[in-house]
Amino acid sequence: MLPDQLSDEEQARYEWQMWTEDVGVAGQQKLKGASVLVSRIGGVGGSVAMSLAAAGIGKLVLAHAGNIRPSDLNRQLLMSTDRLGTSRIDSAVTRLQALNPHVEIETIGENLNDENAASLIQQADVIVDAAPLFSERFAMNRESVRQRKPLVECAMYDLNAQLTVLIPGQTPCLRCLYPDEPADWKRQFPVFGAVSTMIGAMAAVEVIKLLTGIAPPLAGQLLMINLRSMEFRKLPIRRNPDCPVCALINDSPKTVSGPDGNALFPV
Repeated sequence: MLPDQLSDEEQARYEWQMWTEDVGVAGQQKLKGASVLVSRIGGVGGSVAMSLAAAGIGKLVLAHAGNIRPSDLNRQLLMSTDRLGTSRIDSAVTRLQALNPHVEIETIGENLNDENAASLIQQADVIVDAAPLFSERFAMNRESVRQRKPLVECAMYDLNAQLTVLIPGQTPCLRCLYPDEPADWKRQFPVFGAVSTMIGAMAAVEVIKLLTGIAPPLAGQLLMINLRSMEFRKLPIRRNPDCPVCALINDSPKTVSGPDGNALFPV
């Protein structure tokens, strides 16, 4: 059987999602043939990883440092009480493999940084940024642009969340949106697990759209969500012509290809 062909067990597992228009067996094979990097697998990233594992992504590359703390457990669905004090990344692998043993999982027990960004991003077709620190996000953004890899950018704070898809050479990059790290940003902030899980699941949908081509991704737009008032707004975002990161690649738009060599979406 070819690597991206579906076994009888896989076809039974994914049957209902293959009923989705324009997915079918061909779309499921695209998912199986793809690899996705998720940087941090806490509240947001853990939800992304779970949704993608359930959907049948072929390979997940996960980066997260540290051990499980009690304060993780209100939102980090890949962690559990009985594993307090143990490695977050080990707990995540156990939970994800129990959910779907067909998914290959590669891990690194450290956070993405300037030193490891290139090698981690090289392994993936699509990158998901679920990191809380701007130093990590900027390193991920720079290397995603350099390697022309689509970056799904998702974040939350309190009862607010935001989501966009950054396509190198076609949309703004993260540095276009945030030229500098916000001065008042803090590592610890208010979070409900329901909020982080919601935006993580929505980010996973954007990954699936990118890889299967079933719908255009949320590119060139920033989705802003206020769950206190249940308001959803899409705002246009534009490239900064003076962005030093975007200058790393040729300005002329090019098609971004998926794992099968076809365009992820028309340009």
